[in-house]
Amino acid sequence: MSTTTALQIDGMKCQGCVSAVTDALKAVPGVQEAEVNLDEKSARVEGEASPESLIQAVQQAGFSASTEAA
Repeated sequence: MSTTTALQIDGMKCQGCVSAVTDALKAVPGVQEAEVNLDEKSARVEGEASPESLIQAVQQAGFSASTEAA
């Protein structure tokens, strides 16, 4: 069963940042869809990936992330 994970993303300043975060999230095994919002500095991810693996992927892309209350 697919779940939605909400993340708060820090460090994004442009659409290039959004693309980098989106690509990093979509590369995580189990992710079906990732939607990143620059204005809200947030991401919503659909799929089976753990929040920890999503945060790690964002950090490896050069940004910081944390889970937010959904």
